[in-house]
Amino acid sequence: MTQKLTRRTCLKTSLAAGSILLCPVSSVFANPVNERLNTAFVGVGGRGTANLNEIAKDPRVRVAALCDIDEGPLNHHAARFPDAKKYVDYRELLNAAEGLDALVCSTADHAHAPVCIPAMRKGMHCYCEKPLTHDIAEAFLMGKVAAENRVITHMGTVAQSQEGAIRTVEMIRNGDLGDVKEVHITTNRPIWPQGFDRPDGEDPIPASLHWDLFLNSAPERPFKMHWPEGHPAAGQRVYTPFVWRGWQDFGTGALGDIAPHAMNVIFWALELGMPNHVEVIETSGMKPEMFPDWSIIRFDFPEKAGRAAMSIYWYDGNKPFLDSVEGPQRGGTLIIGTRGRASVGGRPVGGEYEGKEYQFPAQTIRRRKEIHAEWVDCIYENRPTGCPFEYSGPFTAAYLLGNIALKTGRALNWDETTRRITNCDEANQFVKRTYRKGFEVEF
Repeated sequence: MTQKLTRRTCLKTSLAAGSILLCPVSSVFANPVNERLNTAFVGVGGRGTANLNEIAKDPRVRVAALCDIDEGPLNHHAARFPDAKKYVDYRELLNAAEGLDALVCSTADHAHAPVCIPAMRKGMHCYCEKPLTHDIAEAFLMGKVAAENRVITHMGTVAQSQEGAIRTVEMIRNGDLGDVKEVHITTNRPIWPQGFDRPDGEDPIPASLHWDLFLNSAPERPFKMHWPEGHPAAGQRVYTPFVWRGWQDFGTGALGDIAPHAMNVIFWALELGMPNHVEVIETSGMKPEMFPDWSIIRFDFPEKAGRAAMSIYWYDGNKPFLDSVEGPQRGGTLIIGTRGRASVGGRPVGGEYEGKEYQFPAQTIRRRKEIHAEWVDCIYENRPTGCPFEYSGPFTAAYLLGNIALKTGRALNWDETTRRITNCDEANQFVKRTYRKGFEVEF
């Protein structure tokens, strides 16, 4: 008896073999009812709403499942997609994942790896909001699992689809700036409450919020709705929605919010890998549970494959560039090379380019669609996205080392061979955290 070749089996077989041609489209998508990409959305508020709206408008996508720890946004979107199965616990969704082809993760940072890793191991293609993970060890594991299961993945950053960013990568790789020696990045983040101690007391948990599921892999703590009167953040929410980003247990601070965008161009252009040294130059002061109100951090990258050693300077909380740096003092990115300097998307100025015209080099990098459409296209065409987990995992690990420097207050040396911090053993506890029972990540 001939075994029926299902669409899901055929897609997995094709990806494992490296070519969709093993299962022609006519046979894979022969049934018009099943030809759409059955997709689950975990986290549907905030960025989750934006991701759902963008991906669901593709006629090739079917919204098959919705999941959120807050029944407010969950029920809102369930009314929009009445055929989608509804969950508050992503583990129940994954246990019932038969027939699902893809998953979009838009949860708080600490839940990214617990959601995406088992999904990929079930053969599901994944789109994950930035930052890719909460911890360095998770970042490397995400790339490893994606490669092992040959799924199509993408981290949610627009840089790989922006013309200015791509053009800057081509400019750097063409040698037009010479050897890049320094990159300076400023952001106004945090724009949420950050740099405080945990508020006292406990508030009733809203009926719509599944607080234990929000905590996920983080240690238990009492729920608090608003910052108290007299506090600098009085009246604002303490943990949800979105303001979780400043808490070390749940988020990754200003670095996790903006570095996936702002550092992407230079990491991509120079294939930087991990920094070998990270140092906090100045900060407003780290709190036991929250990231600081502002910080200045230096990431040093060693010489590699003929690429000169270079440093990235990071300024958050609207701190200006160092006084010694020529160029814009607040906001944006400044790349300084031995031949000239440039902002992302801009033409080189200064140095050899003083008073001279400049022509961008010929295009060498494929131009891409909007990032959500790119991910769906890549699934159907069986090709990597612009920001697959195999790339975004090591990239995420690089900037997360800055958060460990903040937590320890120490300058840190990283050994890429052992993937350990070599001069501060206590700092290695932050490379891979301890997971709360029931929400572990299997390494």
